[in-house]
Amino acid sequence: MINNLKAFFRNGTPFIWLSGAFLSIALMMILGLALYIAKEGLQTFWPAPIAQFQLIDGSKVSGIITKYDPATAQDAAKYQLRIGNRDLNGLDFKWVEESSILSVVYPKDIVLAEREEFGYFIGRFDFLLTRELQTPLPNNRIPESVIKENQELKDRILKIRKTEIGSINQKVEQNRLALKTSLNEETRDRILRENLSLEENYKILASQLVALEATINESSLQARVDDGRIITLKTKSIVRYFEPNNLTFFDKSKIFLSRINEFILGQPRESNTEGGVFPAIFGTVLMVLIMSIMVVPLGVIAAIYLKEYAGNNLLTRSIRIAVNNLAGVPSIVFGVFGLGFFIYGVGGFIDQSLFKEALPAPTYGTGGILWASLTLALLTIPVVIVATEESIAAIPRSQREASLALGSTKWQTITNIVLPGSAPGILTGFILAMARGAGEVAPLMITGVVKLAPSLPIDSSWPFFHLDRKFMHLGFHIFDVGFQSPNSEAAKPMVFMTALLLVLIVVTLNLAALVLRKRLRKNLGGSTF
Repeated sequence: MINNLKAFFRNGTPFIWLSGAFLSIALMMILGLALYIAKEGLQTFWPAPIAQFQLIDGSKVSGIITKYDPATAQDAAKYQLRIGNRDLNGLDFKWVEESSILSVVYPKDIVLAEREEFGYFIGRFDFLLTRELQTPLPNNRIPESVIKENQELKDRILKIRKTEIGSINQKVEQNRLALKTSLNEETRDRILRENLSLEENYKILASQLVALEATINESSLQARVDDGRIITLKTKSIVRYFEPNNLTFFDKSKIFLSRINEFILGQPRESNTEGGVFPAIFGTVLMVLIMSIMVVPLGVIAAIYLKEYAGNNLLTRSIRIAVNNLAGVPSIVFGVFGLGFFIYGVGGFIDQSLFKEALPAPTYGTGGILWASLTLALLTIPVVIVATEESIAAIPRSQREASLALGSTKWQTITNIVLPGSAPGILTGFILAMARGAGEVAPLMITGVVKLAPSLPIDSSWPFFHLDRKFMHLGFHIFDVGFQSPNSEAAKPMVFMTALLLVLIVVTLNLAALVLRKRLRKNLGGSTF
């Protein structure tokens, strides 16, 4: 019996089963986490019904039921409602004890309106107010013509502010800096005349903006909440509205897709707790791409030198140990190094050399997406070096000797035999570096990431790529919304959806790199990596 047991353990079968079991547990944990994040995030985009509680004291409370706490020895059973109307109530959520509820109904005519500020409005629309008219709204329906006109006005106002006035301000700033340099009189006169023309254009656009603002502010809604209070809503502030208790499945699906579209492509609002995260998506993807452009060439070149040219001496071994140890250094240390070396050192030198006229305001001597990307490149370069070295070592010695025997130089052998054969391994290092860099937040907090970026690092203004600009990042967005928001309860859905989006972006980038690696393997007839 004992001999059979020893033989059973000696052949390794239990350990194979144990390894498979732990792998299954790990996969289930990962899948469970992903499903939990997806559930908590996506369910908030699906229109939920609005319950109206008739309380024993005669009052009414309406809202979306978000939580139910059963009774305990210390506390009574209670419901948490998202009641909205923060401009009236001062809060978004309210707890109602179950014992104080007389009845619960779901009125068909109650409206939920998503607004640009103050969160949800929950109530009923009474009148549409314009300059001269007061139009009843018996079915809570705002005329489509009013909605269309408001959207056109908002688009025009945004275009004037962001594009037309923004370009004028940028040109005025360029002229201001140009006047600080030594110019001849003719050039100075031309710039001054151009400034006068820009000022006239600015006045025209400003007057148009005032007129458009006055026009869009003429339209408002007189609305009523359950307790009878009357509130005036600006129609321009309403993002969308609907009757949650009177929707078909098709209607709910349209609203769900509309909210998803706004989340991915829209701009943030209400201190990032509502709206979209497009600037954060853009900043995250661009930062990862810049980091990859920096880290892969540097890591590959360093690995080639260490493996092919450097001798196996004490210095080389020390460098390898240092590279391996760098992978264990806390990321915030890299952030401090990036702040001191890249921002204050390199950025300060660039400002003194190329942007002296802008001083004392820094151009590159402050945080920006370039310095954040370089900092993350330093953070992830050990991964690329180690993966590339291992991939180079896997190239058969016979292939190198055959190349050299045919008269190739060592460099020709590296470029034509070693590098193509180790490309899948290099891509493995790239995938690992990209996965780590995309999720890092700590070093970014001191090298360029911000809560809200006024403009993107790439836009239509010359020189199109503005690597000195600060940027938004999905990882920092999660931290900011989840822990720095004044209304953390209402921000929970945004936290989960942003986390889900960050995971999807990392997975998408990794899958793209995996597909490329698979094609390289196929072309090379297989590879160890």
